[in-house]
Amino acid sequence: MIQHVQNGMFQRFLHSQVAGSLVLLVSTCIALGWANSQWGQLYYDISHTYVGVSFGEARFQLTLSHWIKDGLMAIFFFVVGLEIKREIVVGELSSPDKALLPVGAALGGAVVPALLYVWVNAGGPGAAGWGIPMATDIAFALGVLSLFGRRVPISLKVFLTALAIADDLLAVFVIAVFYTPQLNVYTLLFSAVPLALMVLANRSGIRATWVYTVLALAVWVDVLGSGVHATIAGILVALVIPVRPAIEPREFVRLSSAALNDLRKADQSLEALIHDKERRDQIARIALLAEDAIPAGIALESRLHPVQSFLILPLFALFSAGVAFSPENLQGFPTPVSLGVMVGLVVGKPIGVVIAGWLIIRVFGNEEIGISLGQLLGAGCLAGIGFTMSIFISELAFVNDALIDQAKVGILAGSLFSGILGAAILSITLPKATAQ
Repeated sequence: MIQHVQNGMFQRFLHSQVAGSLVLLVSTCIALGWANSQWGQLYYDISHTYVGVSFGEARFQLTLSHWIKDGLMAIFFFVVGLEIKREIVVGELSSPDKALLPVGAALGGAVVPALLYVWVNAGGPGAAGWGIPMATDIAFALGVLSLFGRRVPISLKVFLTALAIADDLLAVFVIAVFYTPQLNVYTLLFSAVPLALMVLANRSGIRATWVYTVLALAVWVDVLGSGVHATIAGILVALVIPVRPAIEPREFVRLSSAALNDLRKADQSLEALIHDKERRDQIARIALLAEDAIPAGIALESRLHPVQSFLILPLFALFSAGVAFSPENLQGFPTPVSLGVMVGLVVGKPIGVVIAGWLIIRVFGNEEIGISLGQLLGAGCLAGIGFTMSIFISELAFVNDALIDQAKVGILAGSLFSGILGAAILSITLPKATAQ
């Protein structure tokens, strides 16, 4: 029963990511078309328009682009944090046996691209961008994988998903540790206060959504003021959200069944329900029991996935992926930055994933994973689709617009080549479709 529920959750998660990848692709194409059209300057002006609030002389304003990257992307990272916590507590990263292969492959697929980038850019102005080719875009990677339909074994889908989530965890670590130029430790530590209050409110049975929203905003403001990128607030809040139910399933069945039996014995007419407070209280109790039986983290992840997939990430792509292919941006292409990103994504990712995965399988004898070496290589190539997180890191790594544009050109080209190469390899290595 539990395994069936977990498989259903995974399938819904997969379909959400696949549908989101199509919307993300459309937004990217619009951004590129807009930035390279006669309205390209309007694209730049809108993304740099300041939006905010003022109280007398005090003002809090950010550009539209920064609101998306520092505000909406905090929600994206919150969902990422929920995914990571779910996988660690009850999912594919919940035990050493399950986690070893995807985590090891993700580590290899992060280190090798970073080293290749450093090798190309050592001592140059783009040296700080070594974290750019480390990331995997789970939506695009699963989107390409979905093109093969039933030919894809569930073991490969689970492996690529777990790898991408472990990859996200590494990316969060890199952002927090290496792309924080100035750190206000006291302000960061103060964010622990609203986090502790969230834990206390949850254990006290407080259900008011506004309480948690206010506390989450307080965490965001504290992290923003600390110098750590504001999106890390999303991860911190996700860490205190439980992914286990408040009551066990058997206890829910026992208590709700007792309440339902009492209701069956009573008058079930509408008039009796209106005039009998005790009966209404029993129905409300069943509703509260059902709420307690669903983990808060799982419920939030389910509710926010459509928001993330169909609003936040498309907006991010719309105002971040637009790079003008002007003579200035393409002059000297490939530059060390764009070359380092492309080599890291197209070459480093599959090499790192395959070598780390092969070593783990050989050393620990985990041959029965249901994935061939060719499929592992294809998955490694799909992991080279860095897009969302890579663009995000590029804008943290550089302050020079020219370097950011060079990185984005490398990300777009590298992600495109990785997707095509991965699809070509999987078309050969996956089982042939059977006639229906």
